[in-house]
Amino acid sequence: MIREAMKTNRVRTLFISDVHLGCRYARVEPLLDLLNRHDPQYVYIVGDFIDGWRLRKRWHWEPIYNAILSRLFEMSEAGSKICYAPGNHDDFLRDFHFNFGFVEIADEFIHSSPQGRRFLVTHGDKFDQVETKAKWLSVIGSFAYDSLCWANQHVNHWLRYFKLRGLPLAAMVKKRVKAAVTFVSDFETNLVNHARQLNCQGVVCGHIHTPAMDQRGDVTYCNTGDWIENATALVEYEDGRLEIVDMQHEDTPVSIEDSSEFVLEQGEILRNMLVGSGRHATATV
Repeated sequence: MIREAMKTNRVRTLFISDVHLGCRYARVEPLLDLLNRHDPQYVYIVGDFIDGWRLRKRWHWEPIYNAILSRLFEMSEAGSKICYAPGNHDDFLRDFHFNFGFVEIADEFIHSSPQGRRFLVTHGDKFDQVETKAKWLSVIGSFAYDSLCWANQHVNHWLRYFKLRGLPLAAMVKKRVKAAVTFVSDFETNLVNHARQLNCQGVVCGHIHTPAMDQRGDVTYCNTGDWIENATALVEYEDGRLEIVDMQHEDTPVSIEDSSEFVLEQGEILRNMLVGSGRHATATV
């Protein structure tokens, strides 16, 4: 069940994925709003948080990205444990073992609920046969999707001008493509079976940008959604209850304060890692 997010304080766990920092169409304001509203004991970043594919092509890093990193750093300083399972768009973190200094990075995590239920937490790209066997197709699709988002943005601008309701064209096309990929690769089935092999009673993933919480036999399948089309996250409350929160209808203004020197240093390390320190890198703020 998806509901609109409400103001809360303490929650046990916050799961977010597919933020795609570096993508011009990422909904970063509602994400920062979500982080500011919650005080979690655990935070799981379930892949594609940073969009290395796009950042390598053109460096696009906005001040609010630093604000998001600063909020995560603030959570860590307050005692939250932050875990990061990279995905296909930020797989460079797997190769270089990059660490922001306040997160634990691994391909998979096992999260234990208050009732002792084990949840596998992983992005899920390794269970997508298109991604593992034809990555070139996935890369081409990613940049074609950017063009679709650009067209969608301009179409909706004119629709709003004439006081007409916007159309989620990009989300509609992406949903159909992702549904086809899921069908071809048996993505969800393979992921659930992998969780069973690890003696887990649940799985939390991202990758296909479709928020969901379903029971697959003896395994609870949870997909956090994304922050381009859906602006959704998965929350675990103190009693172990799981719920998908939807932030896309929230209009709460967020303030961007100056980021700490530590966070700015991490951003520069990230930039040098992806595009180098040469003049060919284009910084956009």
